[in-house]
Amino acid sequence: MDGLLIPLIIGAPALGAAVAWALRTPRARGALLLALAGVHAVAVGALWTRPGAEAFGGWLAPDALGLIVLGLVSVLFAVVAQYAVSSWRDEAPRGGRAFVSCLLAFLAAASVVALSQHLALLWVGMESTTLAIAPLIYHRHDRRSLEAVWKYLVLSSVGIAFALLSIFLLATAQPSDVGVRPLMLADLVAAGTRLDPAWLRIAVVFALVGFGTKMGLAPLHAWKPDTYGEAPSLVAGLMSGVMTSCAFVGVARFTQIAVAAGLEGFIRPLLIAFGLISLVVAAAFILGQADVKRLLAYSSVEQMGLLALGLGVGGVGTYGSVLHLVNNALAKVLLFLVVGNLVLAAGSSVAADMRGMLRVRPASAVLLLAGLFAVTGAPPFGLFISEFAIISGALHEHHPWVAAATVGLLAIIFVGIAAMIVNIAYGEPAPSGEQVPRLSRERAALVVGPALLAGIVLLLGLHIPAALRDAVATAARSLGGGTP
Repeated sequence: MDGLLIPLIIGAPALGAAVAWALRTPRARGALLLALAGVHAVAVGALWTRPGAEAFGGWLAPDALGLIVLGLVSVLFAVVAQYAVSSWRDEAPRGGRAFVSCLLAFLAAASVVALSQHLALLWVGMESTTLAIAPLIYHRHDRRSLEAVWKYLVLSSVGIAFALLSIFLLATAQPSDVGVRPLMLADLVAAGTRLDPAWLRIAVVFALVGFGTKMGLAPLHAWKPDTYGEAPSLVAGLMSGVMTSCAFVGVARFTQIAVAAGLEGFIRPLLIAFGLISLVVAAAFILGQADVKRLLAYSSVEQMGLLALGLGVGGVGTYGSVLHLVNNALAKVLLFLVVGNLVLAAGSSVAADMRGMLRVRPASAVLLLAGLFAVTGAPPFGLFISEFAIISGALHEHHPWVAAATVGLLAIIFVGIAAMIVNIAYGEPAPSGEQVPRLSRERAALVVGPALLAGIVLLLGLHIPAALRDAVATAARSLGGGTP
């Protein structure tokens, strides 16, 4: 049974993508999407109890970080699948076959990234997520969505090319001893002190640029605002919550290898620099932002900066970074799905057209306010715990100026996000005739998924389950960090 879990986790959605293309009715495709999301979730849950499972000679196998990301992928995809099928009553996807097929292909590719123990296979999975999600960005088939998908493909291709070069350089740095498997993570870590430091330094730089582009770290983030702004909200949620988590795996793997090779002093300042630049860019562009989906795109830049910052400061900051990966993914999908509900009501993602939503869509507006406090790290939500750990790590590792700068920038970002979201919830609605809700009432099916995610983020701020806490601690130690 153990040997079948990983092939099932990857193979079921991959095969489902082909089957979905052959199905003729939206109802059948929706049923298939929900069924495969459920199968994936059950199989991933079983894998959490059998962490020693592997497939294809160990090329695919779970470790602590991989299990965390795979669990996120499964939970978030199940929520998005339920939301997608429910939303088709109000906004049927164009080319429904392609929509469902691409979603399932994305699930398979993201699972490959989470489980890859071979760096080249990780790259293949990451590139596959890019190709699977691109048609979904072009949902509206207009000039703006075409421009967004073009920018996404061009910049992502540049980033993934840098990532591929980093893997070639890593292979060059690896010793060619008998019994050492090329580009296998365990062998690279074990042979860390014998890796060629010059080639490894170049590989690390290329990896940070390549996978950093996929994460959306500034100044490599230019694709994010247009892509998130034009993609359907559920697709933007998958990109912000799942794809960025997969890209983080690439950065984390190279960090793990660099730490094993004794190059902490080289990679950590680079990570801190990327983190602070991302926070500065996010703070600058969030203030005065007019479109709520673009606001969330810059919020994603901020959160990716915090992830890099946690890895960079080390110590307990690394623990905070891995925990923040979980909290951010949950909060971002929550926000994008709620915004999707409000966009359906207002017919626009421009904040001025969405004022007064607490009266028009009370449940979604309340969840939007909860998402505001969650994503900005307010207690008692989980992001408060992870952000506190990152800042504490900076202080404990003798980076007081990094901690001070981070706190100041987070305060500015809070003000910018709160100003827009509070106005959306409490502001005076647009004059009659300018704001015409598309839906007669708010449907529970479009609220249950975001409500579930809000509850999880809240619970993680109050209590971290033992299994997750142990996995986060193990992942942090493998990345050269510590635990609280």
